[in-house]
Amino acid sequence: MTVIKLIALITILFCNLAIQAGDRPNVLWIVSEDNGVKWIGSYGGVNAKTPAIDGLAKEGFRYTNCFDNAAVCAPTRSTWLTGMLASSTGTQPMRSTNRVPVMVKYYNEQLQKAGYFTSNSSKTDYNLSGMQGRDPIQFWDYQGRDWAKQIHDRKDGKPFFIVVNVGHSHESHAFPQKNPPRNDPAKMKLHSYHPDIPEMRETYATYADAVEKMDEDVGKVLAELKSAGLHKDTIVVYNSDHGGVLPRSKRFLYSSGIHCPLIVRIPEKYKDFWPAKKPGMTVDRMVSFVDMPKTWISLAGGEIPENYQGTIFLGKDIESEPKYHFGFRGRADECYDSSRVMRGKRYSYHKNYAPFVPNGQFLPYMHNMIATPAWNKLHKEGKTNAVTGRFFRPRPSEEFYDNEVDFDNVNNLIDAPEHQEKIAELRAAMRAEMVKTYDTGLMPESMRNRRRILNKTTFYEMVRDPNLYPLEKYLDTADIALARKTENMPTLVEYLKDEDECMRYWGVIGCLLLEEKAASAKDELVKLMDDESIEIPIFAAWALYKMGEKKVGLDKLSSILHESNSDTVGGILDRMGEDSTPIIKAYAQKRMFANSYLSKVVQRKGLPALNRDMPVVIPTESFFTNENGVKVNGLTGEYFATGNFTGDVKLTRLDKKIDFKWKEASPTKEIPVDQFSVRWTGKLLSKDAGGYIFSAFNCDDGARFWVDGEQILQHKFGRIVLEANKEYEIKFEFMENRGLATAILEWIEPAKVPVKLK
Repeated sequence: MTVIKLIALITILFCNLAIQAGDRPNVLWIVSEDNGVKWIGSYGGVNAKTPAIDGLAKEGFRYTNCFDNAAVCAPTRSTWLTGMLASSTGTQPMRSTNRVPVMVKYYNEQLQKAGYFTSNSSKTDYNLSGMQGRDPIQFWDYQGRDWAKQIHDRKDGKPFFIVVNVGHSHESHAFPQKNPPRNDPAKMKLHSYHPDIPEMRETYATYADAVEKMDEDVGKVLAELKSAGLHKDTIVVYNSDHGGVLPRSKRFLYSSGIHCPLIVRIPEKYKDFWPAKKPGMTVDRMVSFVDMPKTWISLAGGEIPENYQGTIFLGKDIESEPKYHFGFRGRADECYDSSRVMRGKRYSYHKNYAPFVPNGQFLPYMHNMIATPAWNKLHKEGKTNAVTGRFFRPRPSEEFYDNEVDFDNVNNLIDAPEHQEKIAELRAAMRAEMVKTYDTGLMPESMRNRRRILNKTTFYEMVRDPNLYPLEKYLDTADIALARKTENMPTLVEYLKDEDECMRYWGVIGCLLLEEKAASAKDELVKLMDDESIEIPIFAAWALYKMGEKKVGLDKLSSILHESNSDTVGGILDRMGEDSTPIIKAYAQKRMFANSYLSKVVQRKGLPALNRDMPVVIPTESFFTNENGVKVNGLTGEYFATGNFTGDVKLTRLDKKIDFKWKEASPTKEIPVDQFSVRWTGKLLSKDAGGYIFSAFNCDDGARFWVDGEQILQHKFGRIVLEANKEYEIKFEFMENRGLATAILEWIEPAKVPVKLK
């Protein structure tokens, strides 16, 4: 081949590549937060006006069967980012940030490799961390709100993939606002499971305002794209990140929680990608959120990783429509739960792997809406009915709904004879999907964590090793436990004795669900009260309580609560009514709380809770010491270059008060950044008589405190009764190990103490 021919061939090759790159579409992906289909006008929503989104639907294609897999934001974004169900990677618990191995490739990473300019504005709660420093954020070329200018000014001519997140429809915008809602509460159409009370109507109207603001923002994004002259070259995708947002929607696998709007506008130049004959038409293809990353990479002409799940639903490489959608639910915020759904376009089968907790278990964030506590109060007063009260009752193990006639999912048809064939079909399909995708949810979260750490692996790898996670065995065991059949008792008792802690767990759950019918397992359950796996004593104690051994169960739950500050125990006690009040009261009297789930459980009981944000730094005038016979304000500080007060004192000085935020620095050049200690001595002058509370909660790392020789700090706080205007000898010791260094001594004076501590 001559040089001229070679140059000509290379020129043709590069021209072809340039044409291919130019043919690849730009993509603008607009994601709103928390709104399901019933909040969008073009989907039949009547409570809010959404002209921008409805206009987009007229110009594009409106998908009628699009479903989120997770029903809540962070696990949803984990699913999007990895192209795999979060239940398959172990990232389904909310805010878990679990690690994924390097073999897990992010969709934005694959888009970059395909030659796309990538941008995200600005949601990054991916619920995971990548190994070997693989932060998913690094695969965004730009993160910020000025995306339109970035793509307009780009010089390399790359096609772009832009994600714009619109937050005005987030749950927080349904919380009480400064001004009354613009929308009329009286005109709101309520879900059938919501009671018609003023607080519910006001929350609906408040959220309708938020949805309308979100729609305005979507309109502005579309206008920006057009102003940049790029709308004729860009595929626009709009969907919400899950359903919502009123209680029993977001976080739950019912239609209101997972059925989402999806609208795709495709320019004329890419009409080969049209999923229907012409814009403005609807598309009834089943689309799961897990399909999206695979589809986006396909549109970009990129390489789709082999471990990606889902199917391509758009473009030249479109794949066959899946028959079913699969969804999962794990812990949301502080609340323990586990459930799965398998649904077609009409019917849905739900399996509750934690049916002992109601859907309406106490979740503090959801109670920020005035609707939720008002609804709960109505139920406690006995004023709800079979439909509106079901949210607060324990669940059945299985549910089945006809979504065509029952969008609200209130008529459970699990026992209907005419549906048994479909139920069996969906039940089998769910199990097959859980096995195929290596579902991580058959083991409690803390138990999974221990097993992962013990084996020095990731959840992704652990559940793919049958020696570490025999999934099908666990599925069989869970089925027996959830069946609630007394004839299974001999099998459940054998599970209680199993060497595998997960098998013991399911044995306990089976007994818990049978309540007094599981009395034959009493002796084995008592033995499990000392099981080394913390989940097992918790649920064994609850099972004993349920079968009538109330004192035994309550005593054990009280002991665990005091030892471990367990949110799971707090949630159980919260549901026990007056039986648990003495336990929670005793616990509150011995703790100072952060703004935590347990502090809110205490407050729900009508008990005062001592919070960590109440103490204030002890002022200078309260400390004094003698220097050469002269009384001066402050304490004598002795600084050691070791973490345990050994060796010579490197520095002695007068410190006016103990309020030091050294962070990553050291107190002085004589003291190292890590491994140092300080001892302050002097006198404290009490102004008023009564019980003082001293706090070292803001110390990082360790602290000890003495008053007249009595060491009073326990769990970094303590109470002592002081007389008025009396001088007390004090000593405060601070130990820094490594990392940030903070030494702060605070107090609450008697008049401001909200609770008497023992």
